[in-house]
Amino acid sequence: MIKIALVGANGRMGQVISRMAADSDKVEIVCGIDINTQKNFDYPVYESFDDVTEEIDVIIDFSHHNSLLGTLCYATKYEKPAVIATTGLTEEKKNCLEIASKKIPIFFSANMSLGVNLIIELAKKATQVLNGFDIEIIEKHHNQKLDAPSGTALAIADAINETLEEPAEYIYDRHSSRKKRSKNEIGIHAVRGGTIVGEHDILFAGCDEIIEIKHTATSREIFASGALSAAIFMYGKKRGMYSMSDLIKGE
Repeated sequence: MIKIALVGANGRMGQVISRMAADSDKVEIVCGIDINTQKNFDYPVYESFDDVTEEIDVIIDFSHHNSLLGTLCYATKYEKPAVIATTGLTEEKKNCLEIASKKIPIFFSANMSLGVNLIIELAKKATQVLNGFDIEIIEKHHNQKLDAPSGTALAIADAINETLEEPAEYIYDRHSSRKKRSKNEIGIHAVRGGTIVGEHDILFAGCDEIIEIKHTATSREIFASGALSAAIFMYGKKRGMYSMSDLIKGE
């Protein structure tokens, strides 16, 4: 059994991961880290890594991005692989991931869903084929989500941008600028409401035709399943940066 420390254990995703792990014969959550130390499952929950005494094989961090540095400090000190599923990371914190990956194995994905990572690949292919089409990304999430746009929407935009011959400008809001849409931009829009788990729509608008690539998550279990698969994948890996595409390829 792979022993997991779960950061954000009492959050929405932490609880889904805990339920799925309880039914697994491959992984076991041995402790949680959360500002809320209430014990909801059959493992202790600590306020910080300072209190952890359990033997750990892999860390899963599905918490707020403010907890990232604590996770990386513990992971690098004890040379433990870390699966980082936190969104809303600044460029500075992404750089911290890169630095940590020089010492330990780091798995980072803005979205743990296999389907989402597939539509990212499809979006890159569509960008190559649909040269000159206007590109808009619309993401929808529940009304409790803190970051906007979502990390996944930005990951989609970045993947598309890497495919373009000339870098595009990300436009998040047009209400203050009364001018025609330029060709050199990617529109990114965030919707927040109700209990929407997650929806991402990539719109390619050309002359007299529209192509859409869309992914809808109907349950958080798809993200929990991806996180646990990543933890299993990372067990025993060498230092370096890993992503969902590595998991898909099995490399």
